Amino acid sequence: MTNIPQDPIILYSYLNTMLRDRYPSLADLCEANGLDLEDIVERLKSAGFEYNENTNQFR
Repeated sequence: MTNIPQDPIILYSYLNTMLRDRYPSLADLCEANGLDLEDIVERLKSAGFEYNENTNQFR
């Protein structure tokens, strides 16, 4: 697993930057970096963020 930020606010910013700059979807980002998609979604959901496929970002 890639070393990703543990703080949910920093993780939110980090993932949105990666999604904007490098990956067409959250699934692609997770696959390329060995991340568990469900874990990422749940971690950010617990902090109040949800992934939007249409905009390819967490909000």
